[in-house]
Amino acid sequence: METKEKTALIKSILEDKKGIDVTVMDLTDISNVTDAFVIASGTSVSHIKALSDYVEEGLGEKGIDPLRVEGYNSAKWILLDYGDVLVHIFSEEARQFYSLEWLWADAPKDEN
Repeated sequence: METKEKTALIKSILEDKKGIDVTVMDLTDISNVTDAFVIASGTSVSHIKALSDYVEEGLGEKGIDPLRVEGYNSAKWILLDYGDVLVHIFSEEARQFYSLEWLWADAPKDEN
């Protein structure tokens, strides 16, 4: 699956499950590490974990498993590493604190 298709699927899953302020950032021209970020917030620990579970399940149905999952136990910031796409699911407080959108402000955002 191409990166753009993958980010669109992840965004759709997160929005369907009431993820807050789902943002896709294109990093292809500014990062050697990954091609895109998908960033979202959840309203509680259980919501953040559920969002992560839904993304894993949705991509798993397409035969795509994460290379690594970090932060699931604390669920303040869960990172799902799909190689070309990094999915960041934050508590609202952690998202404001780490401010990835500001740190990567040069990255174009997918407005769809």
